[in-house]
Amino acid sequence: MTSAAKYPFSVGVTLVIANIVGTGVFTSLGYQVDPVPSSFAILLLWAVGGLVSLCGAWCYAELATTMKASGGEYLFLSRIYHPALGFLSGWVSLLVGFAGAVSAVALAIGEYASDVSGLSVQLTALMAIGLVTTIHLFGVQVGGVTQNILTFFKLSLIIFFCVAPYFTNVTLENPMKGASADWSLVFTQGWAVSLVFVVYAYSGWNASAYIAGNLEDPVRNLPRSLIWGTLLVTLVYLMLNGMFLAVANHQELSGQSDVGNVVAYKLFGPQTGRLFSLVFSFALLSTLSAMTIAGPRVGEAMGKDFKLFHFLSKQNHFGMPWPSIVLQGLWAVILVLVSSFKEIIQYIHFGPVAQWEYAEVFAHAFLAIQQVPQFGALVFWIPLPKFIPVGEKAFFCSGLLLVPSGATQGNIIFTILYCFQENWGLQIIPCSVISFFFHQFPVINHFLNGANFQPNP
Repeated sequence: MTSAAKYPFSVGVTLVIANIVGTGVFTSLGYQVDPVPSSFAILLLWAVGGLVSLCGAWCYAELATTMKASGGEYLFLSRIYHPALGFLSGWVSLLVGFAGAVSAVALAIGEYASDVSGLSVQLTALMAIGLVTTIHLFGVQVGGVTQNILTFFKLSLIIFFCVAPYFTNVTLENPMKGASADWSLVFTQGWAVSLVFVVYAYSGWNASAYIAGNLEDPVRNLPRSLIWGTLLVTLVYLMLNGMFLAVANHQELSGQSDVGNVVAYKLFGPQTGRLFSLVFSFALLSTLSAMTIAGPRVGEAMGKDFKLFHFLSKQNHFGMPWPSIVLQGLWAVILVLVSSFKEIIQYIHFGPVAQWEYAEVFAHAFLAIQQVPQFGALVFWIPLPKFIPVGEKAFFCSGLLLVPSGATQGNIIFTILYCFQENWGLQIIPCSVISFFFHQFPVINHFLNGANFQPNP
């Protein structure tokens, strides 16, 4: 396999689906039924989350198809705003966003499989990381086929789970019952707070943007993969949560972090429910695989820009950035060995929040890149109004994404300060800032960056 090998459109779609559909949809509902005592209002939460995710996908599609290179937020922030912001984003993506998420998913796999397999949670997690990392060292074709198979298996499992209740003796409730009387709940604090869990469950809608430079015909396939992937997940989430609410009542779901198991045990009994746990752990390998495809492309992009990190962009004879893949796998292994699942979730807490802040920032970038000749014309554009932001109360709209322009910087600063207080993983941020500006000193700039670094190519 040569370095010119590209991922097909199907991999772009399954990458988005697998990145989004993880543990979030199987855990969030247990924390929503108390503040939102209405199945209709809860399903509306998931519909709104899908719409907002679709707006973010449109934003990323416009930018990624304009630049046609891999790297995700690292690339966008470096080229549009300033290399320091890109370096900050890349550093966090490498050590928190992807490696942290890989370790969390691996531990979830261990938790689901341990009861049936008899192996320890940590050992199962390490085996999963090692297996997926090894597979993706063997090139685009092997990794792409593996991703498609694993995602197809996950979707098949979810579809089976959605239709199974109709072939059992369990009494089903109508989740849309009383919908007309429940609209008032949409405007409550509990509904707004519950939306946070939905945002977490939808994080990953930007996955294929990380491999824009490694995707066949990115101008055509990247927007389609982001949009179709997000739409399919929205449909799956509505079906799955509708089934959960039809099978189990709110009292049975309240406070449960393993909603999938609660419903499986009620549908199939304890023995079959335990088997479902093992099958679901295998399905989560698709999420692990998707992150192993997308994450190392950030390190590869940084390696091309910074001489000090050039080793991250080296490729094996299969055309894969093997140092980035191995580095992500090793850091995930370390996190598994030294942290609990709860600690890792705290470690990566900043990721989903930052993802939405990135989408907000990038919405403001469209006017900027249309006015800068070096970017050229947008090759993928949502033909909807774009209003120039004026003052603190103005709004800027692109692809249905409505953002308060004057509040953007304040939101980002508040988010970072909050996460510094709550999240020890954010200690990485000052290290990355210091590291970047250390690179800019003239005495050592040539040694560290050489001629590779182009702040605004």
